[in-house]
Amino acid sequence: VQLVESGGGLVQPGGSLRLSCAASGFTFSNYDMSWVRQAPGKGLEWVSEVNSNSGTTYYADFVKDRFTISRDNARNTLYLQMSSLEPKNTAEYYCAGARVRRPWAYDYWSQGDQITVTS
Repeated sequence: VQLVESGGGLVQPGGSLRLSCAASGFTFSNYDMSWVRQAPGKGLEWVSEVNSNSGTTYYADFVKDRFTISRDNARNTLYLQMSSLEPKNTAEYYCAGARVRRPWAYDYWSQGDQITVTS
């Protein structure tokens, strides 16, 4: 099983990035997929989720319509489009998959991708 992220990096405040998470080794379409982040010196923080079946999306309040989660089950890939980025969005971002939708009950995690928002 692998979840391989790409798309992170350095961005200026107000900029945009799109994270991708390519899945392999499991039936991606059967899993609810989430993005989770960890800012420097802080704990894990849930960002967003997309349901496996309905495609229903959920967001943390702090996202404020600036982030969009999506998935392409044909490509086994999860995305997070981020815009209007702020320095407080600096964090290691992880994608995670859960077969059963329960809080923090993820079966698989990616290795993480760093996003740094700075001028």
